[in-house]
Amino acid sequence: MDLVVVGLGYVGLPLAREACRAGLRVAGLDRNPEVVAELRAGRTRVDDVDDGDVQAMLNDGFRPSGDEAVLEGARTVVICVPTPLTSDGGPDLGPVKAAAQAIADRLRPGTLVVLESTTYPGTTEELVLPILERSGLVAGVDFHLAFSPERIDPGNPEYGLRNTPKVVGGYTAACTSVAAAFYGKLVDRVVQAKGTREAEMAKLLENTYRHVNIALVNEMALFSRELDVDLWDAIECAATKPFGFQAFRPGPGVGGHCIPIDPNYLSYRVKQLGFPFRFVELAQEINDRMPRYVAERAQQILNNEGRSVKGARILLLGVTYKNDIADQRSSPASAVARRLRALGADLAYHDPYVPVWRVDGIPVPAADGLVPALEEADLVLLLAGHREYDAALLERHARLLFDTRGHTRGRAGNRADVDQPGRFELL
Repeated sequence: MDLVVVGLGYVGLPLAREACRAGLRVAGLDRNPEVVAELRAGRTRVDDVDDGDVQAMLNDGFRPSGDEAVLEGARTVVICVPTPLTSDGGPDLGPVKAAAQAIADRLRPGTLVVLESTTYPGTTEELVLPILERSGLVAGVDFHLAFSPERIDPGNPEYGLRNTPKVVGGYTAACTSVAAAFYGKLVDRVVQAKGTREAEMAKLLENTYRHVNIALVNEMALFSRELDVDLWDAIECAATKPFGFQAFRPGPGVGGHCIPIDPNYLSYRVKQLGFPFRFVELAQEINDRMPRYVAERAQQILNNEGRSVKGARILLLGVTYKNDIADQRSSPASAVARRLRALGADLAYHDPYVPVWRVDGIPVPAADGLVPALEEADLVLLLAGHREYDAALLERHARLLFDTRGHTRGRAGNRADVDQPGRFELL
C-alpha cells in the first residue's frame, strides 16, 4: 500500500478519502470492528465523509481492516488515533503507543511514519521514536518520522483537508522534506515547521487561543446582563474593526475534541516542568461552568413565569457540540441536561442528527415532532443552532425560548430579547 491510515475516525477517514482521490493505494486500520464493518459495507458515521464517498473509496481499492497485517510493506503510515484525557487530566497515549508498536513490528527501510494525533510537544521524539526503533531501524537514517497536526473542522463547508494548509515537522530536515512531499499530493499548501516539537506546539497554540478567547466572551456574558448590555450587539460592533480583533461568541460551554481537550495536553506538559499554565486553567474553569450557568438561567426564566423548574417540561434543541453535524463529543448539552435533571425537570430533546441520546447512560426522550414539542414545552432551550431551527418557526410555536447560541438574534419577525423581553432570551 502507498498509505495505511491507523484510526478511521474524524481525522483518519477524510485523510484516507483524499489519498484515494489522489490515486494512491490506501488501506485503513481500526481496532473498532463496528467501524471496519460499516466502512466495508459502504457506510460511515463521520460527518465530513458520506456513504457515497466511502463507496467510491472502496471502488478505488480502499481496504478498511482490523488486522495489523495490513501494515505490511506500507510506504507511508499515518497515525490518527484518539488521544483522550485520563482521569487525572493528563493525555491518554495508550492508543498512540499501541499504534507505534504495531508499526514497529512491520517497519521496513524507507517507510514514512507520521503522527497526526494531537498531543504535547515532545511526544513524537520521546514516545513514538523509541518504540519504532525497537524494530532495529534508526529514525532519520533508515526510516522517516514526522508530526503533522490535524486541522479537521467537522461540518465546515468552506475549508476541508485539501484547501487547509498542512503543517509538517520532521525529526530531521530530510524527514520533513519526505513528509512534505507526501502531503503535497493531498493538499494545496504544505507549511514546513522547524521540527516535530514546533509542529506539535502549533496545534496546541491554535486551540489554546480559541479556548482562552471563548472563555473571555463566556465570562463577559455572565455579567453583561447585570450591566444591561447586549453583549451580542457589542460583539457585532467590535467585529466591524478591520484589524486587531477577531469575533468569538458565548455559548453553553465548549465541545468537540479540540477545545475542551487539547489545551490540557500543554497544561499537563508545562506542569511537569514546574510551571503553572494559568491561562488554560482559568479558561477551563470558566468554560466548564457555563452549563451550570445555563441551567441556572433556565431556572430563573421559569421562576419569572411563576413556574418551578421541578416538573417543568423543558425541550433541549440541538445536543451536538456544534451546528449541523452529528458529532456529540464533549457536547455541553450533556452537562446542561444532567444539571436540569438533578433539579427535577421533565426533559425531552430534539436533534435531526441524533436519533438516540443518553446522558450518563439514561435515555432522554426524543420529541415526536418539532412543532408539537415546541408547543408542549414550558421552556425551549436552544443549545445548537441547526439550520432546521428556523427563527420564525421558533417564534410562532415556543412559549418561552432561551437561546444560548444567538441563533435567533435579528432573524425572527420579532427580534429575540428586544421586542419580546421575557419570552425570548439570549445567553
